Amino acid sequence: MMSLLLNLLNSDEGQDIAEYAVMLAVILVIVVGTIRLIGSNSNAVFSQAASSIQ
Repeated sequence: MMSLLLNLLNSDEGQDIAEYAVMLAVILVIVVGTIRLIGSNSNAVFSQAASSIQ
């Protein structure tokens, strides 16, 4: 029983998965924020161009 407990404490496999999950979450937040920023800015540019044409 003690060797099983020591094996679990020394195992690094779970940490790798958690690190990848955190890294993926950070990348997704950056991508979503960039898309929202570009979307609102491009909408303003196209609206201004449309109103200047009319």
